[in-house]
Amino acid sequence: MANTYNEESDTSIGKAGAGLLVGTLATVGGWIGYSAFGINHHLPLPPAIPAEQERFVGQVSRFLNVYVDRRGAGRPLVLIHSINAAGSAYEMRPIFEHYRGRRPVYALDLPGFGMSERADRVYSPDLYKEAVLDLLRLKVKEPADVVALSLGSEFIAQAALEQPELFHSLTLISPSGFSTRSEKRASQKVSEDGSSDTVYKGLSNRLYGQAIYDLLATRKSIVYFLKQSFVGPVDEGLAEYAYLTTHQPGARYAPLYFVSGKLFTPDIRQSVYNKLTLPALVLYDQDAFVSFNLLPQTLSERPNWQAVRITPTRGLPQFEKLAETTQALDAFWLAIEA
Repeated sequence: MANTYNEESDTSIGKAGAGLLVGTLATVGGWIGYSAFGINHHLPLPPAIPAEQERFVGQVSRFLNVYVDRRGAGRPLVLIHSINAAGSAYEMRPIFEHYRGRRPVYALDLPGFGMSERADRVYSPDLYKEAVLDLLRLKVKEPADVVALSLGSEFIAQAALEQPELFHSLTLISPSGFSTRSEKRASQKVSEDGSSDTVYKGLSNRLYGQAIYDLLATRKSIVYFLKQSFVGPVDEGLAEYAYLTTHQPGARYAPLYFVSGKLFTPDIRQSVYNKLTLPALVLYDQDAFVSFNLLPQTLSERPNWQAVRITPTRGLPQFEKLAETTQALDAFWLAIEA
């Protein structure tokens, strides 16, 4: 009886396992098929900012898109968005709209995002650094106050270290690069341990790479991640634009480099941040994706660095605390002009 019971149990378990496997494969295959044939990847994409748009050719990009308002006088202000699954200049829209007419303002769509080139190519920190420099050299043409969000902060810092004469100051909003190793997310850690190439190859497979990206680009997924960056309700305009910009031809290419960790620079704090001599301001508070535990060390070591905490925010103070954000910016710029 015992032997018979075990054999029947093994058979039942085997059938259940086979059924689960078949069900899983059917679900995965169904999503891949739906991604390929059921999702519209050509949605109409309006401008992220209601402003003049200029396209130009960069040194390593076929075309870049920048939103421009030159009506104001004074020192130019350049805005650089973050890198994520749905990045675009819309992330910097509140700051752009606040300063337009008061000074020349530029908001760049980085390569692979918004209305800039979204080619199937290699995306790297160097590419984004060069895009920032292209904008400053070809469009702005004088030292600017440059403000960047999150990972975009690493790119403007690298650009400023290479060509400081193009910059007047740097502002880093919720920047990456100040987390300890234990606090870093998986995508940041793989850039340090050398496994990002392997991760990228897995994510970008031509059979299912688009399907993986489409999971990140559902409305539920977009709102889920945005909720982690807002104390209050998610900005509806930002969420809607994030959905539209993720449903464009080539939208997946740059984000999959980001998710695989290939766009982070290991030890950016020591190799770049602490070598800068330009005035630098950090605006921060809580953030679900990075920490700022190493920021006090940089502030104590580098007299050109300062920081303002804007509370309560979770990474996007320009949306929830615009008045406090612009007051901190104005005070910083006024102080360094004195």
